[in-house]
Amino acid sequence: MFRRRSEDEQAAKASTTTVEDERQSRDPQAPKGRPTPKRSESQTRRRTVVSVPTDRKAASKQAREARRAEMAKRQKALAGGDERYLPARDAGPVRKFVRDYVDARLRVAEFFLPIAVLILVMSIVNNTALKNLALLLWLVVIVLIVVDSFVTAFTLRRQLRIRFADKPTKGAVAYGLMRTLQMRRLRLPKPQVKRGAKL
Repeated sequence: MFRRRSEDEQAAKASTTTVEDERQSRDPQAPKGRPTPKRSESQTRRRTVVSVPTDRKAASKQAREARRAEMAKRQKALAGGDERYLPARDAGPVRKFVRDYVDARLRVAEFFLPIAVLILVMSIVNNTALKNLALLLWLVVIVLIVVDSFVTAFTLRRQLRIRFADKPTKGAVAYGLMRTLQMRRLRLPKPQVKRGAKL
């Protein structure tokens, strides 16, 4: 009887020492019986708790500020070519290559807008010779743009087939042709390569 009681006391002492050891090894901040939450979960919970506005005006103001911050981030990405914040239509290695391919060469289509303004001015002037010249210039520009676009599309499609055989390239050629129509300094994302650069 005494032996059994002493065995029980020793077992109880051993269990209390193991519990105390666990308490000392365990983080004192973490509550017992519940795992520590992941960082992403706790940050999300913290954001929702802190950022919930109390009234409608504060909510709309906060939404406006969040939109402004997002737009500023995207504008910065478009200006600098930061892949993390680019819109879906501009993101990815295929689109980056297309942009670099278009920006590395001089394209006839990028001068379309200034030439169109010049032709418009020439056609307004009350001079038959200038009007005829404007019409001829208009036809020459259109033919040059069509030929240049055809050559660009053909060579770009071939380069995409060689470099990105395992990736989807749907819409990449049209994306490149639309970029050729913009003046170089007005293109977004901004050109990252100089003219004549080898890719």
